[in-house]
Amino acid sequence: MQPIGVFDSGVGGLTVLKAIAERLPEEALCYFADTARVPYGPQPAANIVQYSLEIADFLIGQGAKLIVVACNTATAAALHVLRAEWPLLPFVGMEPAVKPAAQATRNGKVGVLATFTTINSDRYASLMRRFAHGVQVWENPCIGLVQLIEQGLWADPETEALLRDILSPMMEKGIDTIVLGCTHYPLVEPLIRQIVGPGIAVINPAPAVARRVEDLLLANDARLSNHGSNFAYSFFASGPQEVMGLTIDHLFGKYYPVTQVNLPFNPDADSSQSIDSRSPKTI
Repeated sequence: MQPIGVFDSGVGGLTVLKAIAERLPEEALCYFADTARVPYGPQPAANIVQYSLEIADFLIGQGAKLIVVACNTATAAALHVLRAEWPLLPFVGMEPAVKPAAQATRNGKVGVLATFTTINSDRYASLMRRFAHGVQVWENPCIGLVQLIEQGLWADPETEALLRDILSPMMEKGIDTIVLGCTHYPLVEPLIRQIVGPGIAVINPAPAVARRVEDLLLANDARLSNHGSNFAYSFFASGPQEVMGLTIDHLFGKYYPVTQVNLPFNPDADSSQSIDSRSPKTI
C-alpha cells in the first residue's frame, strides 16, 4: 500500500497528519520529522531546500504517492524546487490562512503567527496581495515558540509568557482573528484560546490541507476506498524522538514506534541565531 508522505522540521506537522488521518482513515501515512535540524525558521533558505530534497527522496523511497510539506517555512523555501525535481508526483504545501482570515474577520483586523521565512516569502506576499485588501494585518515571527513546543512545553508557564508577549500587542490593536501560520502552533492552540478569549477566532489550516490531499488523490485516481482498517502509520525522525512519541500519543491516543534515520546534510550556518529574543514585531 502506497502511503501519503508527510514531513516537517519537527513535531508540528503531526497536527496536519492528524487532520489527514481523520479525513482519509483508510489511507496509509508515513511521517518524517527532521528533529536533528529543527527549527527551520531561522535558517538560510538554501539549507531548507537541501533538507526538503533529502526528506522527499526518503519518502519517495518509502513508496509515497503524494507528499505533504507540512511546514510553512519549508513550503515557502522549497515547494517549487520539489515540484520541479519530481514533476509527476503531487506535492501539497502549507500557507498561512490569509484568505479564510480575511473572510472571517468582522472588523478587518487580523493577527498572523508565523516564522521569519514565511512572513518574508514571496508566497505570503502573494496571498496578502490577493486576499488581504482592506484588512489590517499584524504579524509576529514567534521567536522561540517552536523550540518550546519541540520540548513538549505546550502548557508551560514559559510558553504562556511568550505567547502573551506575542499576542498582547495584537489584542491591543483590536484583532478579532488569528492565523496559525506554523504547523507547530496548533499544539498550543488551547493556550492561545485561553489567552485571547472566545471573542477572537483562531484559524488552523490543517483541515483545508486534508481536503486538498483528498482532492488530489481523487483527481489522480489514487484514493483508497475500502474504508476498512487496512491502513498503516509509520514514523521517522532524524534526531531526538521523545517529544515526537509524546505528541503522537497526545494526538492519536496510541503508541507508535519512531525509527531514526540519519540524513547526510550538515549545514555550516549557525541555526540558533536570535532564537532567544522575545520582542514582538509587526511587519
